[in-house]
Amino acid sequence: MPMRNKNIRPQRRPPCLGLLASVIFTFGATAVQAYDVTSSPYLLGDWGGMRTRLEEQGVMFSIGYVSELAHNFSGGTEDLTRYTDQWAFGTTLDLKKLWGWQGATFQFTMTDRNGRNLGADANIGNNMLIQEVFGRGQTWHLTQLWVNQKLLEDRLEMKLGRLTVGEDFFSFSCDFQNLTFCGSQPGNLVGNYWVNWPTSQWAARLKYHTSQETYVQTGVYQVNPNYVDDSWARHNGWKPNNPSGTTGALIPLEVGWLPTWQGRPGSYKFGGWYNTSDGDDLYLDVNHNPRGVTGLDPLKRSGQYGVYLSFQQQVTGTDGGRGATVFLNFSHADRNTAQLDHQITMGVQYKGPFASRLQDSIGFAIGATHNNGRFADFVRQNNARTGQNVVAGNGYEYVTELYYSWSPVRSISLRPNLQYILHPGGTSINSNAFVIGLKSSVTF
Repeated sequence: MPMRNKNIRPQRRPPCLGLLASVIFTFGATAVQAYDVTSSPYLLGDWGGMRTRLEEQGVMFSIGYVSELAHNFSGGTEDLTRYTDQWAFGTTLDLKKLWGWQGATFQFTMTDRNGRNLGADANIGNNMLIQEVFGRGQTWHLTQLWVNQKLLEDRLEMKLGRLTVGEDFFSFSCDFQNLTFCGSQPGNLVGNYWVNWPTSQWAARLKYHTSQETYVQTGVYQVNPNYVDDSWARHNGWKPNNPSGTTGALIPLEVGWLPTWQGRPGSYKFGGWYNTSDGDDLYLDVNHNPRGVTGLDPLKRSGQYGVYLSFQQQVTGTDGGRGATVFLNFSHADRNTAQLDHQITMGVQYKGPFASRLQDSIGFAIGATHNNGRFADFVRQNNARTGQNVVAGNGYEYVTELYYSWSPVRSISLRPNLQYILHPGGTSINSNAFVIGLKSSVTF
């Protein structure tokens, strides 16, 4: 067992912390005087009424900050603490109020990510990020740049521009800190072409509301490896350009049912996807022989695909008030090309655990991510041929997370959490990890 490094090097304080402190110090007092900070959704209040006046004219601004601190007490090769964060700056325009453009909305969002990845720095070997907000390059991203048009008495919606797949397909909250339970699940399995926040690509989405409770939607999303290349993102991630190298299109399809049960909301989604791009077979070579043995190029598979479901239902309390909501999510990608071929999660979240703490919540979830055995067989054979000692799991990585979300005021959330990772990377070779974290968010 490698020795643990107890001499932890001090980290440079993220520059955004100083900016956050200065913003609060400079504007906080004014915001409190002009607006009740305890009930306002914005820490800086209504900007002396300017926010309300702009919204009445069709202009809304949003500024948000999320930070995630994590320390591993076991697992990996080093005891470390790591910090990562994200700033998000957005503008929403009601084009009817501004220009009389009936049923049209414009959205623009830029994000900036900074920090370090605990799993990588401590050599934990995990598949799913311990700090979900890390990733896609620690830099600026053009996250949203689109127009959404409603037609046919708002039954039909057409969205065009730079989109993130997960904002529309398999959309799911990001209350937990571990990526296993955060956001659009297919992106956890095939993130090389299913691109979630904060990365966007040129796309179009069509959604039809078949009734007040049901809908069907599909879309076409550009697949280009540059979008998920961190080195490309550092120089181009913030630009609304169209890079060369497009390999195909991602075409998702989703059917949704949004019922109420005893007055409590539910969400039931079924979907699938097809990527027209060719994919490398994980095990076979161009001659349909084991490529780990032959060392030849992989067989090219025509298209890549998968299916998913997502269930959420509030089971106690009242709509919008206190109560428990349960969820079950499942995704499965094709075993020919996906190193992580399926993931299943379930959990419960309880809003307002105490009568005096209506903005607080408690969450608990368990999840399993499976490593494709076809890829593990390739790695084993390739190790025997080349003398390498690469580790590739062929089982499940199990993750459990428990959090308590405390909101001292409506615009701030402090969410300490405990995470336990069993068989990181889907193999017992990696030591189990116990992590304590703190996810914080501020809406300005």
